[in-house]
Amino acid sequence: MTTLTTERPGRRTAEVAPGAKRTPRAGRAALHVFLIGTCVVWLAPLLYALYTALRPYADTQRHGYVSVGGHYGFGNFTAAWDQAQLPHYFWNSVIITVPALVITLFLSSMVAFVVARFSFKLNVALLLLFTAGNLLPQQAIITPLFKMYQLIPLPEWLAASGKLDDSYLGVILINVAFQTGFCSFVLSNYMRTIPKELGEAALVDGASAWRQYWQLILPLCRPVLAALATLEFTWIYNDFFWATVLMQTGANRPITAALNNLQGQFFTNNNLISAAGLIVAVPTLVVFFALQKQFISGLTLGANKG
Repeated sequence: MTTLTTERPGRRTAEVAPGAKRTPRAGRAALHVFLIGTCVVWLAPLLYALYTALRPYADTQRHGYVSVGGHYGFGNFTAAWDQAQLPHYFWNSVIITVPALVITLFLSSMVAFVVARFSFKLNVALLLLFTAGNLLPQQAIITPLFKMYQLIPLPEWLAASGKLDDSYLGVILINVAFQTGFCSFVLSNYMRTIPKELGEAALVDGASAWRQYWQLILPLCRPVLAALATLEFTWIYNDFFWATVLMQTGANRPITAALNNLQGQFFTNNNLISAAGLIVAVPTLVVFFALQKQFISGLTLGANKG
């Protein structure tokens, strides 16, 4: 950008040449205000939950939840950890979330590879079939799915109930079924950006389709896989609907059901529930910060492509 400078006594100014672009300071200031306001809106409930968790129930009962002063401490966190049996339910969530996440990414990556790297008449229809599963309301299939789960037998070493109902496998499978479509759609769009010449060169060198998928395409999809892993871990880990409907044994339910156990029939300690909710949110934060670099790069994939 070319500028014309003029000097005046005691002051030096710069004038923008005709046709040069001016800095949109007003628009930038409005953008900053919007971003700050959005951060406040998103962080306010979390900060309020933390403030409530640090106060004993007696203080909030005496002064109200929207008040300042009293005693502060971590007593609610230790009480929630013991009363809700969080370590036990954390393990239940691990049993459900980790296999569901791995199976979902594995199956969806194979579907995306076939749809994106091979040309045949039904490849688009196949992708639409998997994607359409995300449009189906979960509540619409409760009754037939529940009945079907009760009719499918399983060995006792796989399910203590002897049925797919009330088993870890049942919750894992339904999460895989509902999450595979979204992951297939995202992965297929990314795999289409990988030059086909790479696959053709590997084919000339004698690489089979499986070898191209496993040794060529998957390593290149690491950023988008990390982004999907972060999202899917959060969604599956936070699932409460299917864990409540398909898991009747309370001791086998995931961590989200443990929070419901802290709510009594005639009395609810919201301070205790706030502390437990913050503890439950820790694993999702750990996963996000562990995959933060890959997650951000996965979100910005294709931003600079024409």
